[in-house]
Amino acid sequence: MDLSKYSTDQIPTWCPGCGNYAILQSLKQSLGELKIAPKDTVVTYDIGCGGNMINVLRVCGFVTLHGRSIPVAVGAKLANPKLTVLAQAGDGGLLNEGVNHLVHAAQRDDNITVLLHNNLVFALTTGQASYTTPKNMVTKSTPQGNPFVPLSPLLLAAVSGGSFLARAFAFDIPQTTKIIKAAIKHQGFSLVEIMMPCLVWSEPYNLNYFQKKIYYPKELPQTRDELLKFLEKTEEKIPLGIFWK
Repeated sequence: MDLSKYSTDQIPTWCPGCGNYAILQSLKQSLGELKIAPKDTVVTYDIGCGGNMINVLRVCGFVTLHGRSIPVAVGAKLANPKLTVLAQAGDGGLLNEGVNHLVHAAQRDDNITVLLHNNLVFALTTGQASYTTPKNMVTKSTPQGNPFVPLSPLLLAAVSGGSFLARAFAFDIPQTTKIIKAAIKHQGFSLVEIMMPCLVWSEPYNLNYFQKKIYYPKELPQTRDELLKFLEKTEEKIPLGIFWK
């Protein structure tokens, strides 16, 4: 498949080996396999490492303020419902500055796809704790260890009524592509939490940690009550897949 129509001539500025390269590839493959033209695609970007994708993904792009990629995406979809609209942001943008937009977009079931790049920290601003940072993890802003239990974006969206909820691992490109395609095709609010380590700031939660922890469960929730119980679990492993649609 020729994905060159989704690419610019700019060179990515991410760190070598960053999961954003894999997310970019999965997103381009998703758009290509769904045959969605760049002119029919809008991606709104948050402030953060993932936001640099605007320079290399050739679609209609809009860089927003920190935490505001979702409301701009909702506005674009309302203005032209024929567009495929995605909101992209990190865990800091969506669960710190922009958590209200995440909750209410899920509640309204806005017909957009949200890609949450979860690397457990504010990476672009050099490693401060976000609301997904694991408890006791040492960061620049929590030198004694993070004292808080992390928030679950999928659980927040589920409680709010989100109609498509999934989790992917950035470096599993075939599965991430499959999940993003399903999210785009879904008519309603779609949230895909994409797990990825920050190679610089999220030690000891590195690539090796995630490779040992992730798995695809054989049984998935069948009712809303089962979904909430499933997402409330704080187990050792990290389940991946489409949990609700």
